[in-house]
Amino acid sequence: ILRQVRDYLNTHFKHIQYRTFKKLGLPIGSGMVESACKWLIQQRFKGVGMRWSEDGFNHLLHLRLAWVNQRFDTLFSDEPLTLTLYSPND
Repeated sequence: ILRQVRDYLNTHFKHIQYRTFKKLGLPIGSGMVESACKWLIQQRFKGVGMRWSEDGFNHLLHLRLAWVNQRFDTLFSDEPLTLTLYSPND
């Protein structure tokens, strides 16, 4: 197990320099990420009575992220849609 710990620390050394990060005034806790998840995901997708399939959730999450980042236009092609009439008898 000591080898695993050593390998982990060697691999992630650049990511765990907390003293340096703190001196630079960088956030080192998970609070910002947790808050963003609560605002971005839980507020929208965990309402009373809401149920989502994994695919449905993922599709809506892409839409929500694009909307929040003001990149909604990137989700759609510049090609105009061809409208067709739908008949339930077809």
